[in-house]
Amino acid sequence: QVQVAESGGGLVQAGGSLRLSCEVSGRTFNRDDMGWYRQAPGKKREFVAAMRWSGSIINYYGNVKGRFTISRDNAKNTLYQQMNDLQPEDPAIYFCIVDPPLTPGSTSIPSDALWGQGTAITVSS
Repeated sequence: QVQVAESGGGLVQAGGSLRLSCEVSGRTFNRDDMGWYRQAPGKKREFVAAMRWSGSIINYYGNVKGRFTISRDNAKNTLYQQMNDLQPEDPAIYFCIVDPPLTPGSTSIPSDALWGQGTAITVSS
């Protein structure tokens, strides 16, 4: 059984940092494209970052460029997202996705993509 589990969310002051983790079990992680999406209250889920399984393609979307860094540790079956300089527009539930689209901003999610349950980020001003 495949499991996708995010962790690392929480409350942070504006300008602060958090690191999200996403541990995947039950599949060959080192051949999976991986990514992060987020969904703020009242808004659609949106692309944040994605990377090819090999690391050869990494894309970000919108105002996270230069502040967020996606990475992975295949030995630990874990995806990360380092988020620096968090801003009032960043609070959302952040979801890890297995087999995301790699095109920045894409809303075309493959039917066989897998999602985690999400982890919430809150930013205080």
